[in-house]
Parts: sequence; structure tokens; C-alpha cells
Amino acid sequence: MKRKFLSLVLLVPLCLAVLACGSKSSKQLTVYSALPDQEIPVYFNAFEQDTGIHVNYVRLSAGEMMARIAAEKNNPQASVMHGGSSDTYVAADKEGLLTPYQSSELPNIPAQYHDASGVWNPIYVGAIAFACNTDWFKENNRNLPTSWADLIKPEFRGQISMAHPATSGTSYTILATLIQLFGEDAAFSYLRQLNANVRQYTKAGAAPPQEAALGEAAVAITFSHDGLKPKMEGYPVELVFPSEGTGYEVGGVALIKNGFAEEQENAKRFIDWFMSVRCQELYIDSGSNRLPVNTQARYTPGLVSLDDLHIINYDAVWAGQNKADFVAKFDAQIKDQSDLK
Repeated sequence: MKRKFLSLVLLVPLCLAVLACGSKSSKQLTVYSALPDQEIPVYFNAFEQDTGIHVNYVRLSAGEMMARIAAEKNNPQASVMHGGSSDTYVAADKEGLLTPYQSSELPNIPAQYHDASGVWNPIYVGAIAFACNTDWFKENNRNLPTSWADLIKPEFRGQISMAHPATSGTSYTILATLIQLFGEDAAFSYLRQLNANVRQYTKAGAAPPQEAALGEAAVAITFSHDGLKPKMEGYPVELVFPSEGTGYEVGGVALIKNGFAEEQENAKRFIDWFMSVRCQELYIDSGSNRLPVNTQARYTPGLVSLDDLHIINYDAVWAGQNKADFVAKFDAQIKDQSDLK
């Protein structure tokens, strides 16, 4: 009898420990995110406050995120792919890296931003713009560029900053925009001319507007929300949208195929929450200047809506399906002026 009682006494703490571990794992979520470092805590901390679910995350550029998920295809180390333009998600789906999930929040989001394949979900939109350092233009007595054609003028030699399309979702949107706007041959001819003026190709798309803000470059080609951020922080930056037309991104979020089984419900809850009014209005608090996709959400006063811009009929599905080929062509034809930074 004593032996049985002792066994029971030893078993109870073990069961409690197992339950505690199970409880802890049910309150965890692992995410790969392409949003900037300074933004991520605003959203993930609020998500934990609202749900009790702690987010473990790794911050990567969109290209790096795609590469890591592909490398881990047979042994995924995260459950959610978060941030970055939709063409990255189209490419990831093409490689069989995602699990379809459509949020209950989609009825509050315009149909033009939905994934027709029903795999990923939209969380923000933003157009490509030129972020210009106004001090440089005053000191050099130059006019702000108003077109893609202006950027290849000799006066901008070594003064353009943009990211590399192999690692940056922002820059791949730029590349895909130019191809859709001018045609493939003309676009690559343009990029070879632009290359002479590019100061460097950065790894992440958020870096060029920082360089423009600090006067390290006269012009950064970037998404408007990334370009607006330094302006609203007091830096001498002005945004210009190219007159020939510009492309735009729909930022996405999706379930990684075969992600951690114990995190799947938390992952779906995360996606729903990120598309909700609660999260979408945090774009104001984070100072990100992203335009929410949820039509019920407020956004930062003064932001330019896509409806007010000359945007092209950007085909994100086509861009995603051709991403590997176009990036390879860029690598072959456009020679970097410096090491990636």
C-alpha cells in the first residue's frame, strides 16, 4: 500500500508538469516577419496582450524569408509567414510552401486585394515612390525627379538608393513594376542605365529611405509608407510618385505548410487579429504609415490613398510566378556597384 501511494505521489507532479508544458506550448506562436524591426513589437506585444499568445519571431527581408521557408520545407521551424508583398506569397505558394487559410475578416476588405487562390491574406497596401532628400536638391539647385526617366539623368550619378530584388520584396515590386510598365526588354535596358546612378543595393527595402533621410543618397526608391516615416520624424524628405505610373504591393500573411501542429489555431487567430480593425489601426501608433486594407479602420491623416495615384494595373500573380526568372536575369545583367549592406 505504501508503495502504491508513493507511486501516486510521484506521478501527480509529473502530470502537472506535462500539463503545464502543454499549456505553455498552447500560448506560443513562431513567426517569420518581413516588417521592420521597430514596427514588429508594437503589433506582437498588442497581440499578446489581447490573446495571451506570445510570439517568437525572426525578422528577415522578404527574399530571405522566402529562402528560409524553402530551405526548411521538409522541417518547418515557423508557423506563419508575415509581411512582404503578395508576389512573394504567390511564389511561395507555387513552391508548395503554404497552407491555404482565409480569414473571417475578408468581407471587410476590398475584393481587389484578396488572393484569388485562397491561400494568403492581405494586411496592408502601399505604392512605390521616390523619397527625396530636399536638402540635397536645394544645395545642388536641382528639381525633384517626377518620373522614372528623371532617375537616369547624369546628375544623379551615385545618388540613388534601392534594395536588391533578390533579397527585398520592395525592390522586386519595383522590378516587376518596370517590366509591366515598359515591357521586359525596355525595363532591363532602363535598369542598366539606372545602375550607373545607384549608390548601392541594400538588403532590405526599408534601408534606402533611411539613407535618403540621412543625406547619404539624394533619392530612395521605396514604398510610400517607408518613405513617409523619416519625413514624419522630421527629416528633410519629400515623396514623389512617378508620372508614368507606379506599382503597388498588397502586404500578406499566410500559414507555413506543415508548421508546428500545436500552433495552428494560434496562427489562424494571429491572421484574423492582424486583419481586424484593432490591429489595422495600430499602423497609426507604430508610425508605419501603412494603409490598412480593412475598410472599417482609421489611418494616419494625410496619407495618400491608392485611389488618388496614377497606379498601373499591377499583376501580382504574374509577378510572383515569374519572380525566380526575373531575379536571375537581374543578377546576370545588372552589376552591383558595391557589396550588399
